[in-house]
Amino acid sequence: MNQLPETGFLRLSQIIGDAKRGIPPIIPVCRASFWYGVKSGKYPKPIKLGARTTVWRVEDIRKLIAEAC
Repeated sequence: MNQLPETGFLRLSQIIGDAKRGIPPIIPVCRASFWYGVKSGKYPKPIKLGARTTVWRVEDIRKLIAEAC
């Protein structure tokens, strides 16, 4: 959690990682599993910034990690 900024937004590739771009995962699940978790309420709801831009608040991801520990 030390690599996360205090506030701001994260894209999905920053949360689940992207091996092609060398981004390590914060939550090691596949894309489909993460979206299923969002739909079921296990993971926080996203924020749409535009037609093709979806983000999650860093505070929500920090809370999710803290609750899992």
